[in-house]
Amino acid sequence: MKSPLDSYATGIERDVAKYYGDAGLLNRLLAGLDACGVDRNSLQPGDLASLEEFHIGGREATEYIVSQLALTADQQVLDVGCGIGGAVRYIADTIGCRVTGIDLTPEFIATAKILTGYVGLSGKTRFHIGSALSMPYPDACFDVVITLHAAMNIADRDALYREIARVLKPGGRLCVYDVMKKNEVDLLYPVPWASSPRTSYLTTPEEMSALLHAAGFEVTGVEDRTKFAIDFFRKNLSRADSSGQERPVHPVMGRTAREKFSNTLENIEQGCIGPVQIMSVKSSCAG
Repeated sequence: MKSPLDSYATGIERDVAKYYGDAGLLNRLLAGLDACGVDRNSLQPGDLASLEEFHIGGREATEYIVSQLALTADQQVLDVGCGIGGAVRYIADTIGCRVTGIDLTPEFIATAKILTGYVGLSGKTRFHIGSALSMPYPDACFDVVITLHAAMNIADRDALYREIARVLKPGGRLCVYDVMKKNEVDLLYPVPWASSPRTSYLTTPEEMSALLHAAGFEVTGVEDRTKFAIDFFRKNLSRADSSGQERPVHPVMGRTAREKFSNTLENIEQGCIGPVQIMSVKSSCAG
């Protein structure tokens, strides 16, 4: 039987989607809300903050990024690799602009739509399953694009940033927040984005800046957030240990979450990787 992924995904993309895909994800998230005493029938957007974003730093990292983008309610924003839609909902709720999310993983998009409906933000958002290398959007239709911990699974970075440049208006802004490599030392696996090197494609900040420039962007800021990441992982792992329960440190990653968090922290502390935030602007003369 054909997989729905066959209509839009390459072989590597199918592997990535299957790695993230999890039929029990929504039930696990809702159980987490129930355990916190949250009534899912009267959910507010803020009630999902601790569960819906799984890039390094979660909601705090998203708030920091949004504070630097100076978004306005009349803008169109795209989140490439949106996961279950946490950043999409946060921007739609706090800024009021129209926000679109696209992700390779069908289970993520299905969960994103359901959670968005629960918090009453469906009218301000839209979600699509698809490849970041061939997005179903017209040229120059977005004012701002964000991509938070998505490119680590994408080998063809040239195609990724050319495609982002295509859908972004001239003068539009792009924020890339990704895990980047700092040396050639082999990583300890599994990590949140991959179980082996087969689907892990990290670049250095210098390589990233060159890729963006080649795609028609001017880099306006590069910020290494390694210290922030170490504090984030230590706090989350400590909280899990002090709970006295064998529970995941993040429900999206299920039972292997603690191992993935621990390995990522060790990789960061060993100087192999670190999260880096890069701000750039599409040249007005770019395609």
